[in-house]
Amino acid sequence: MGVPVLEVTSLAYAYPDGNQALFGVDLHVHRGERVALLGPNGAGKSTLVLHLNGILGAAARSGTAAGTVSVSGMPVEPTNLAEIRRRVGIVFQDPDDQLFMPTVRDDVAFGPGNLGLTPAEVEARVHEALEAVGMSEYAGRPPHHLSFGQRRRVAVATVLAMRPEILVLDEPSSNLDPASRRELAEILTALDVTILMVTHDLPYAMQLCERSVVLSGGVIVADGPTRELLSNAPLMATHRLELPFGFDPTRV
Repeated sequence: MGVPVLEVTSLAYAYPDGNQALFGVDLHVHRGERVALLGPNGAGKSTLVLHLNGILGAAARSGTAAGTVSVSGMPVEPTNLAEIRRRVGIVFQDPDDQLFMPTVRDDVAFGPGNLGLTPAEVEARVHEALEAVGMSEYAGRPPHHLSFGQRRRVAVATVLAMRPEILVLDEPSSNLDPASRRELAEILTALDVTILMVTHDLPYAMQLCERSVVLSGGVIVADGPTRELLSNAPLMATHRLELPFGFDPTRV
């Protein structure tokens, strides 16, 4: 299958206060895959995600880290961080953590504008990204005038404008009403990009990701087809993963 877009090998990490969050994680994601990262609160999911572009770990010189992370064969280390952060696009759970400019257009243009592109090239990327998330008509609006679901779509656009190799989504369906949840799913399904999605929304994981991995206690405890993992009642119970009432993955 070639070099993985994302390869994590024997990754361990302890925070400066001594709390050990990861205990030797091995994970690979190949081009075109859509993978859900599942697990209970405190499993280490956020810690793992923050290693993918050097926010945590040896590259950030914070805490105690062991193991390696690489993106398309490029190690996540200080000399590569600028390129790694272009290749790994993280969409955080709260879109207001990513939107800080006067208009939607300005927010989406901010990243490409720091790549040394011409104004025409930046504008082309802004148009492309906003078109992909169905927000072109809101380009001139202040982000804080938008609904929560619209702001989340703009946050996705800010990352897409960088043309990442892998899109990492942290709880993309949280706080969305049913219509916004469906609209975002349609957008994500149409994107031609590798996806790693951190979520507690198990039906959303099944809808969008054929493969899932379960992280629990700082280690990967399961990796396989999403339907099979969600249908494994002992696995789900052991790792505090609960399906919504009445949702049967074997019948969807």
